Amino acid sequence: MKKKASASDKPARRDASATARGTSGAAEASSAAPTGGTAATSGSSGAPTGGTAAPTGGTAAPTAAPAAAPAAAPAAAPTGAGTPSSAAAQESTDLAPVVGANLRRLRTRRGLSLERLAQISGVSRAMLGQIELGQSAPTINVMWKIARALEVTFSALISARTQSGALVLRSADSKILTSKDRTFSSRALFPFDEPRRVEFYELRLGAGATEEADAHPPGTSENLVVTAGTLEIDVSGDTHQLETGDSILFEADTPHAYRNTGRVEAVMYLVMTYAEEIG
Repeated sequence: MKKKASASDKPARRDASATARGTSGAAEASSAAPTGGTAATSGSSGAPTGGTAAPTGGTAAPTAAPAAAPAAAPAAAPTGAGTPSSAAAQESTDLAPVVGANLRRLRTRRGLSLERLAQISGVSRAMLGQIELGQSAPTINVMWKIARALEVTFSALISARTQSGALVLRSADSKILTSKDRTFSSRALFPFDEPRRVEFYELRLGAGATEEADAHPPGTSENLVVTAGTLEIDVSGDTHQLETGDSILFEADTPHAYRNTGRVEAVMYLVMTYAEEIG
């Protein structure tokens, strides 16, 4: 005869059943995606973002690395193509072989060594050597120093050809020389064919800029007219203020300077006359 279960046995069975269910639940929890364990690292550098998390049910699944923010496209480096300064630099480079050949010819004709020419011009021997080889395009200031030391006209250094009859000088073909800082430019309005007593230039000087010029050969004069902007000219210790439309004639065989005191570029036209045709 089967013994009937007592009332005291029923709670024990219920506890065992609950325990079994709890064990099953724990197993299910352990098979589920864990939330603790080692914290996920973020970023491609692998630097931990939160240390080691307290485990709650197995090794934690690594969180997805955040998408890297797109890098900003680098700004394109300016090439200067098409800008006035780059065009002027190109023109100076084009003149380099011409100036170099003329410098060597004029120097050797006068029996001057590079060392001696460097002494009387104030231009270093190394620079003179580079110019003669066509490896360096001299600035306006350097050109004037060399011309004065050789006792030749400016055009004697930049002459490249000989042509008779009428000659049209196209603006697009102009040879432009500039100062070192590009604030001053000089465009010859005559052909570089041979030395001459009279030279004609278009000059441009940036707002607030100053261009200092060395003394030209004895007897040289400058006749200048301002066509745009304002200008101050220092010569022989005096300062002369010129407005648009004003002109000035002065002896340029002493140091002189052009100064733009306005807020816009000054444009001038200069006729330079030498005492005699030299070169």
